[in-house]
Amino acid sequence: MSYLPSGLPIPVPENDGLDKPYWDATRKGELMVQRCKACGTFQWGPEWICHKCLSFDMGWHKVSGKGRIYSWERPWHPVHPALKGHGPYVVVLVELPDAGNVRMLGNLLGDPHQEVKIGAAVEAVFEPHDDAKPPFTLVQWKVT
Repeated sequence: MSYLPSGLPIPVPENDGLDKPYWDATRKGELMVQRCKACGTFQWGPEWICHKCLSFDMGWHKVSGKGRIYSWERPWHPVHPALKGHGPYVVVLVELPDAGNVRMLGNLLGDPHQEVKIGAAVEAVFEPHDDAKPPFTLVQWKVT
């Protein structure tokens, strides 16, 4: 089942390939976060250089996909023409404790009018779009 309507742009790896490991992992139902091989610092979004030690020796690390809501908003306006008539929806900023507390944005599944609590436990939900060209998988979030 798809949370989002059809007609939205398809997320694909950037031409430089930097975020390809993330998108490849989502297709397998895994959540990957970039991690510096020199100092061990996690970071998100992907960059060629470590934000802490400035090393170029970056890698990817599988994380649990469990986190907590750090912040959120309930947009009512469509940010893309395909979303017209599909508001409101809930967008969460999720903090990942097993990835150095990096934060990722995503949609919160469920009733768009639900009460949302800062600090609530959430987990990643992988939404495959196998019929898309090319196929992709989105990471959504659900309260646990």
